Amino acid sequence: MNDIKSRKIDDGHIVFINSMSGHRVTNYSHFYCATKYAVTALVEGIRQELREMKTNTRITAISPGLVRTEFRGRASKAADIEQSKKDYDSLVYNGQPLEAVDMASAVLFALSAPPRMEVNDIYIRPTAQVH
Repeated sequence: MNDIKSRKIDDGHIVFINSMSGHRVTNYSHFYCATKYAVTALVEGIRQELREMKTNTRITAISPGLVRTEFRGRASKAADIEQSKKDYDSLVYNGQPLEAVDMASAVLFALSAPPRMEVNDIYIRPTAQVH
């Protein structure tokens, strides 16, 4: 915020990639959810600070559900990374989590909003995701 003030920036767009875990808790990931709730609070605090500064800089948080990335395989304790990926995909009943291109589409949607409009939060999930 100090950099925005010192450089007299009056526009732009800050995009945070958060998680649906920042808006709901599951029994197997409550510690992870706690970190994402912190991101949710941080984004809202920055948004309020930007408005108090009377800047036109906008802020958006994108909170996806299950996205096919390397994260799950690396975070898993499973010895077999490929099995871990299959287990992750099975959390969506049709085995089709979101893809990176879906995240890019959400970012472009937020960035393409007219200057008078701030897209604060975007929640996206695979159609087949239950939680």
